Amino acid sequence: MNNECSSGTHSGGTHSGGTLAYLGDAVMEVWVRELLLSFGITKTSVCSTEAVKFVSAKAQCRAYESISDSLTEHETEIFRRGRNAHVTVPKSAGSYEYHTSTGFEALIGSLWLDGERERINELLSHAYRDKIDDLMRRHELDGAKISKGDSQNEEN
Repeated sequence: MNNECSSGTHSGGTHSGGTLAYLGDAVMEVWVRELLLSFGITKTSVCSTEAVKFVSAKAQCRAYESISDSLTEHETEIFRRGRNAHVTVPKSAGSYEYHTSTGFEALIGSLWLDGERERINELLSHAYRDKIDDLMRRHELDGAKISKGDSQNEEN
């Protein structure tokens, strides 16, 4: 499957913020699932419970806030476009959190379309560092044994 646009370039320009967020949501979900499996967490009920701690609007909002200063100008522009997308905020999230998480998803979706897999991993690994550390503590995992970045690089 070719993940690039037919023109060979993307840079988030041809899709709406909402569309980029839709894709980014899926990319983040797969990233988190791969992370959980790489740590040997394979029971589906545990994976589902743990994944929510990463992909909820509140978690994504906090994750974005932890990396916002490290984004490029272009990445910040894509985030803003996603944040400003017209979306219906669910009752389970506040408006600020939901719009911020939508912006973060849009950024990840845009990077995916640009083929920027390493940048996605860099941003998500940094954004979720505290959650990853907490996950490792709760499941008594050895951080020296497995890390998200190392597991992906070994596969590529």
